[in-house]
Amino acid sequence: MPVAVTGSIATDHLMTFPGRFAEQFVEGQMENVSLSFLVDDLVQHRGGAGANMAYGMALLGLRPVLVGAVGSDFADYEAWLARHGVDTASVHWSQLRHTARFVCTTDSDNNQIASFYSGAMVEAADIELEPVARRVGDLDLVVVGPDDPTAMVRHTEECRERGYPFAADPSQQLAWAGGSMIRALVHGAEVLFTNEYEAALLCQKTGWSPDEVLERVGVWVTTRAADGVLVRRAGEPPLEVIAVPETKPVEPTGGGDALRAGFVAGRVWGLSLERATQLGSAVATEAVEVVGTQEYELEREPFLERFAEAFGRDAADEVAQHLPA
Repeated sequence: MPVAVTGSIATDHLMTFPGRFAEQFVEGQMENVSLSFLVDDLVQHRGGAGANMAYGMALLGLRPVLVGAVGSDFADYEAWLARHGVDTASVHWSQLRHTARFVCTTDSDNNQIASFYSGAMVEAADIELEPVARRVGDLDLVVVGPDDPTAMVRHTEECRERGYPFAADPSQQLAWAGGSMIRALVHGAEVLFTNEYEAALLCQKTGWSPDEVLERVGVWVTTRAADGVLVRRAGEPPLEVIAVPETKPVEPTGGGDALRAGFVAGRVWGLSLERATQLGSAVATEAVEVVGTQEYELEREPFLERFAEAFGRDAADEVAQHLPA
């Protein structure tokens, strides 16, 4: 059952400044800021929401089709994804731009100064889904993740026109998108993914109440960090799933993408909404216990044992029928 994942593909360059940014600014001189911070380290990680979700789905045995735009510097990253089971044949390679890049420096107070270079991502708007479907044999689901805004709108419209079921994951793009664009991205989605803040922002910008959102989507999945996940459907009681307890939380970045990967995989397997959400919660916890959004692994027996501790042996046995060795 082919699942296409559209969204950003990027590399993250993360640095640590041992001091405090606040101590470097001079009162009355903010309009003339010119600073250079001597950092302790530089770590580069593979990232981007689309690639992160595809990686998680591949760990769970799916063969996700990644759809996005990259630069000529993508060769090593592509090899990594292909080695882990991601279909990268529909990725567009730019002849002019580098792969999108996130550069972030964090100080001792966990304040951050960051820049994002969209690069080749702007060319994602040139990608059409129909050739992708023709290559892999129709599409059972298209995840429209955060990407170039024009690309997100185009992919969503094409899904509606061609009848491809789609999941809406506007995520970070909600912060700047207007109400009309958000309404266009959400309407008709089989699944809508947000976190709590994004859920409130979506309602504020669209003018829709939560009930009105539910009239336009099949399932609304809202992540709530340590409070777990809230799943809502029109006319039905809400479903709440706990967050699988962390044993060694390290870095929250990528947890949401991992949860989406687990949820989609569970639904593709034919699991119930509750079980698919539990799977997403478990995968998310694995992701936040390592540094880097694609550095976690899913070792079958330890993963199932942890799943059983959180949700019961019967639930783990059901997941075990689908989890690859």
